[in-house]
Amino acid sequence: MNQFRIAARLTAAIATLFLANCANQTPATTKDGKPVNRYPAGTYDHFKAEPHYPKTYDVWKNEELLSRTNASNSSIKVNLALQRAYLYNGDEIAMDYPICSGIPARPTPVGTFYILEKVVDKKSNKYGKFIDESGDVVNGNADMGIDPVPEGCHFEGASMRYWMRLTNDGVGHHIGLLPKSHRPASHACVRGPSAIMPIIYSKVKEGTRVTIE
Repeated sequence: MNQFRIAARLTAAIATLFLANCANQTPATTKDGKPVNRYPAGTYDHFKAEPHYPKTYDVWKNEELLSRTNASNSSIKVNLALQRAYLYNGDEIAMDYPICSGIPARPTPVGTFYILEKVVDKKSNKYGKFIDESGDVVNGNADMGIDPVPEGCHFEGASMRYWMRLTNDGVGHHIGLLPKSHRPASHACVRGPSAIMPIIYSKVKEGTRVTIE
């Protein structure tokens, strides 16, 4: 008889925990039915629970943790599906920021990489624009691999400031344009915001791990 009572009590306890968990997962709403962010403002949970995440171009920082993040304890993770990247200090996220990855025809490779090179004022030797003698742009999306340089023109490589090379064939993480549509638009590189990439650059070194998934 005691065994049945114990079993009944365990079943009741499990049911209570299950219902409580479901209640916690139910988003709170206002009288108008709009969702309410139940996490404390300023926390990472609050940032991720906002309706516009991950499409936002906002950046989240743990300022205290970021101040302790350096080349000896940092790593980067890139989530291609969310178009977000994360600067880690050990196992903790110090910064969450938007990125722009490669288009389907030139996809950003996935896997684990290590920064091979760091250059502040990097320019592409493959992608850029052709400029004529008058200084006018003849082709603003030139690819030196397939486009012949028009007569009387010269090639100017695209700016890739705060360049962090990830592969030997030209894929890196650097400052670049992030489209308003928040979609992949690069030639395989991982672009980041101009206000954020100098910070990321300062927190890593050659050899820092970058995981792209």
